Amino acid sequence: MISAQDFCDLLADRGFSFASGVPCSHFGGPIAHLSTQPGRYVPAPNEGSALSVAAGAALGGRRAYVMLQNSGLGNLINPLTSLVMTYQLPLLTFTSLRGWPDPATDEPQHAVMGPATPGLLDSVHTPHYTLYAKDGPDEFALVLEQAEKDLAEQRSPFVLVERGAIGKATAANDPYSEGLAAAEAIRVVTAAAPQAAVIATTGYTGRDTFAVADAPGNFYMQGSMGHASSLGLGVALTHPERTVVILDGDGALLMHLGALSMIGHAAPANLIHVVLDNRVHESTGGQATTSATTSFPGMALAAGYASAIACDSEDTVRNAMTQAQTVPGPHLINVKTLPRTGAIPPRATNALSTLDIRDRFQHSLQQ
Repeated sequence: MISAQDFCDLLADRGFSFASGVPCSHFGGPIAHLSTQPGRYVPAPNEGSALSVAAGAALGGRRAYVMLQNSGLGNLINPLTSLVMTYQLPLLTFTSLRGWPDPATDEPQHAVMGPATPGLLDSVHTPHYTLYAKDGPDEFALVLEQAEKDLAEQRSPFVLVERGAIGKATAANDPYSEGLAAAEAIRVVTAAAPQAAVIATTGYTGRDTFAVADAPGNFYMQGSMGHASSLGLGVALTHPERTVVILDGDGALLMHLGALSMIGHAAPANLIHVVLDNRVHESTGGQATTSATTSFPGMALAAGYASAIACDSEDTVRNAMTQAQTVPGPHLINVKTLPRTGAIPPRATNALSTLDIRDRFQHSLQQ
């Protein structure tokens, strides 16, 4: 293992002065370390944006690198192949190896991408190297020496990072000090709409929903971060007779903000979009999101939502849910939520297979 500071320092020693990325527990340490130094790290909403920001830095003359989870590797294939490779912008990308080498040791959403990651990079002729958990600073230095040869040829190599290869560090963030516990917010929302079809985004939101409000009409997303709102829109348009509640997160919504415009344009009267906003990517180590400088209600109204409101108490959430079910939507309810304390509930897939979740949800829609 290499410490987070050694990881960042070895890169800095080689002139890498700029980084961007999307939180992954594998890179929580480096992100926490860099985030304390202004101008060193840009938190991106998704992997493609992270790569593009770094490409802009490279175009401007700085040595840049990117950190991301391989589950989101598909999000950057377009800018990788059509921007970075086309313009031969030398970038170094670090990608975690979730679901590798044995998918059975990780969460279900990594079963496909885990084993496919090396082959996917091979398919676009991108050089890649592996940093293993047993490796230390000397081995990392050798990996960087190999990558430097590719960069000198204006190629953009990847370093695949095994779980446990990089040490952890405490994330710098600014969570809300007033608001609701996420589990309580979910309990209030689901109790106010007991017949609703519920789409719960990935991460701790799905875990909390399964723990406090499990029902056949709940669909728990494993992975696909940022797409709960789009999935919910599809369900709402297919079943206009059914209230559809999306339980989203601030980090997840930020990944694909264009979904707000899509929902506003489609104008599903039966859709209630609940955003649990705690200002952090909690399930990957507590890295800060950019929601502190973003008004989700303001954006939703500008995108065409029928209403949007911010809430920070049980009563305001309950009243907002009641109102949303009496007036045609779509509606957005932004709930300030507090950092979680105590044990984290298990994933729904600890008790149900992904196909079980699919089948019972589809069956509930026919009731």
